[in-house]
Amino acid sequence: MNIKTALLICVVARNLGAQPALLVLANEDNTLSIVNPGSLKVIATLPVGPDPHEVIASSDGTTAYISNYGGGAYNTLTVVDLAAKKVLPAIDLGALRGPHGLAFVGGRVWFTAEAAKAVGRYDPATRKIDWIMGTGQNRTHMISVSPDLNQIVTSNVSSASVSIMERIGSGTWAETVVGVGRESEGLDVTPDGKEIWVANAGDGTVSIIDATSKKVVATLAVNVQGANRLKFTPDGRLAFVSSLNKPDVLVLDRVTRKEVKRITVGDGAAGILMQPDGARAYVACSPDGYVAVIDLHSLAVVGRIAAGQGPDGLAWVGR
Repeated sequence: MNIKTALLICVVARNLGAQPALLVLANEDNTLSIVNPGSLKVIATLPVGPDPHEVIASSDGTTAYISNYGGGAYNTLTVVDLAAKKVLPAIDLGALRGPHGLAFVGGRVWFTAEAAKAVGRYDPATRKIDWIMGTGQNRTHMISVSPDLNQIVTSNVSSASVSIMERIGSGTWAETVVGVGRESEGLDVTPDGKEIWVANAGDGTVSIIDATSKKVVATLAVNVQGANRLKFTPDGRLAFVSSLNKPDVLVLDRVTRKEVKRITVGDGAAGILMQPDGARAYVACSPDGYVAVIDLHSLAVVGRIAAGQGPDGLAWVGR
């Protein structure tokens, strides 16, 4: 066996043996906690720079990327080696200030840059930003990137809009701006890609956009003032909506578009993460200093995770 083959076997073994983990950002403590999802115990806590808001893991589970937001004051992504539990040199985004929403698709990190009114893409292989596109909208905040890399969706908080960017040729993109409710912030695309649901914090409503026509087909008066995150369960059957101003998380039926339940979690909530196997949801209760664990079958809180003050961004590691 030559050295290259031995190294390859070691890398493969390491990846196959990697255990799932939950990543929790605490933006008051400026830390990232790595949590064992079985025991709900914190394995490690690392400093990750100023005002961390969102976190995403690479597809192979080896690296985490964190947006240092600051409302435009900062322009870095913190990088964490998850295997070594070590913070690596930060990525300098230059003029792309106020990074917030993150996605890891196609081997690259996609991010929003609020102050620059833009979306950018970072290639870990070359360690360079290799693509930028402006939205022309104020506070481009959250982002969703389709698995085929042909569609990007962003929420634009202060413009009360959603940008739908579609690839129409090699290196050519077209943007459609869709007006929604005031302070449009949280968003998610249904697993089948047919609809885009948007939580409007200022109106307490949810806008539903048909992805083909790129038009709002329904506005749900769900009475969730301050709604800031919206996530579908992996099967696409339910949508969860959180609010920093409400003590509960709203659960909506995607087909009937009706309320299923309101789950009390604390004094308010921010980030929502669905476990890939559909067993649990994790909700960052920022005012309370914990992450609520919700059983997706019973729709009841079954645990809490203490992972620093001001928990917000959440991510899953492992396949």
